[in-house]
Amino acid sequence: MKKSIFTLVMTAVLISCNTAVKQDAAPKAIGYEIQDDGTKTPLYVGDMSNLAIWETYIKAHNERDLETIKSLNAEEGFKAYAPNGQVIEGTEAHIEFLTNWFADADPKWKMGYLIENEFTNNKGELRQYVTSGHQLTLTVDGKEVKLGQVHDALISNGKVQMFYVTERVLAADEIK
Repeated sequence: MKKSIFTLVMTAVLISCNTAVKQDAAPKAIGYEIQDDGTKTPLYVGDMSNLAIWETYIKAHNERDLETIKSLNAEEGFKAYAPNGQVIEGTEAHIEFLTNWFADADPKWKMGYLIENEFTNNKGELRQYVTSGHQLTLTVDGKEVKLGQVHDALISNGKVQMFYVTERVLAADEIK
């Protein structure tokens, strides 16, 4: 009986030690960010709650919910970089752009993936990004156009600070 209790206690100790080691292990880099000076800064898995912010943001776009979009944009310094080179600065300019675009092209996004990553730049600033892939459907001259988009969004203090979009027309075999 003493042997069984001893074995049970030792097993519990070994399991708890193993768990503690895994929790205390240094985070594993998933890539790197290249700073302006050429320095490579490790990228790590970031705060997964930022994915929910971006999902809500895209959902608000699909639902034409301009108030939610406004509330999720950073209050100061918001920027969006469009695939055609246009830079939209400030929430009011963003809402004006979206109002016109929603009326002209009826965009609808279908999410494909979301990735959260973060790094601390050489100024000591934490940068948290959500990278996401989407299928975008536009209606142009009464015809649907399917695009593949990738967004990179900087999330700061629970708000969308900046994002940029790259896109291309999808080949027929990519359309879902």
